[in-house]
Amino acid sequence: MTDKFRRATFTAATGLGLCLTLLPAGQAQAQAQAPTRVPCNDIAALRQAVDAANSGGGSIVLAPRCVYNLSNADNADDGLPEITGNVRISGDGTYIQRGTSAQAPFRIFHVRQGGSLTVESVTVRGGQTTVNSGHGGGFFNDRGSLTLKHVTVTGNQGSVGGGIWNQLGKLVLENSTVRDNRGGFGGGIATNGTMRMSGGAIRGNLGGQWGGGLANAGDTKLNRVSVEGNTSSDHGGGIMTLAINTETGPLRADFTKVRGNIAQVDGGGVQTGADEPTTLYRSTVSHNTSNGARTSGGGIANPGTSFGLFIGTNSTVKTEKSGAKAKKQPTPFEVNLIRSTVFKNHPTNCAPPRSVPRCEAVGSAPAEKKPSAS
Repeated sequence: MTDKFRRATFTAATGLGLCLTLLPAGQAQAQAQAPTRVPCNDIAALRQAVDAANSGGGSIVLAPRCVYNLSNADNADDGLPEITGNVRISGDGTYIQRGTSAQAPFRIFHVRQGGSLTVESVTVRGGQTTVNSGHGGGFFNDRGSLTLKHVTVTGNQGSVGGGIWNQLGKLVLENSTVRDNRGGFGGGIATNGTMRMSGGAIRGNLGGQWGGGLANAGDTKLNRVSVEGNTSSDHGGGIMTLAINTETGPLRADFTKVRGNIAQVDGGGVQTGADEPTTLYRSTVSHNTSNGARTSGGGIANPGTSFGLFIGTNSTVKTEKSGAKAKKQPTPFEVNLIRSTVFKNHPTNCAPPRSVPRCEAVGSAPAEKKPSAS
């Protein structure tokens, strides 16, 4: 019995020795992967953490319910160091903003080619760019990868993409909201890259010319998104499809609501270009307004016009649009409504007439409840 106990003790001690032998390496690995915690509103520490993550990757954890107030730019155009590596930033009811005392305009985040940025549970607000400094007041994703999870992008300004400008990059938004931003083209978001948005909203943004909420010139898919209450001073109150620097692509919206948007000229809910196919699946376009001619598209405008936006090397912006193409019959797949409804838009649901197949179909709008016979 004693021999058995001794052997068991020896075996346990041997196993413990193995654990002790492996522990220092495990501790070193855990230490290397440990997140960098940044004290509340310590801007110098935040910038150092971003620089370190650019070099070696890693996660940055911000203080909960804290406002990180950027009173000056880190470089000529950006409030924080440019993202060139693999950087993850998370918060909890946390804000990163351009402070009201900041004298010069600058955006908040700039992702460079090859860089990757993931932001979670943070509000990004107050970024501002000029034509000379570039575009994307909150985020400028320049051929990189940008992922936003439970993020609010609000109160930013930029010539192209008031909240976000996704230039030939990959943009993913999960349960995020882009609201109350201002831009000449794409008040909320402008993209000519790849964009995937699931959940959340594009709401209350203002476009000075085209695309109050979203200016799409890439491959974009919306799933269960609310595009609501956006305004354009020209075309496309909610969404506009066009070409940016000759890049263009399809728009698909699944289970999405386009509601209560306003365009001063045409396309209150959606304005389509001539070369960008648009598909709505089980989505609704309702209560949108176009203040142009009496025959303008309050819900969807599909005139067959090509819209082009060119951004020069010095960030200057030029626009171009060509007249409607002569067609005997509209192409059915320019705007494809699949189990979708377009109703209660002003002054028309879709324009020109018959330009959107099934738009005016019987039963397009939800049936009104008839009063019961007495």
